[in-house]
Amino acid sequence: MNWGSWDNFWMMGGYGLYVWGSYAVTLALIVAEIALLRMRRREALDTLRQHNGAQA
Repeated sequence: MNWGSWDNFWMMGGYGLYVWGSYAVTLALIVAEIALLRMRRREALDTLRQHNGAQA
């Protein structure tokens, strides 16, 4: 598609709010998933360290 200006690009023919809102929600969910995965990994490693320390 050929957009006449940046304003037309951001508006996306009247669907800009839906399009860019969808991208924003998707990005937020991906960032949240990565943060939760890191948190769960850290907790799992801590649990393993505690378990290995109790056996030693």
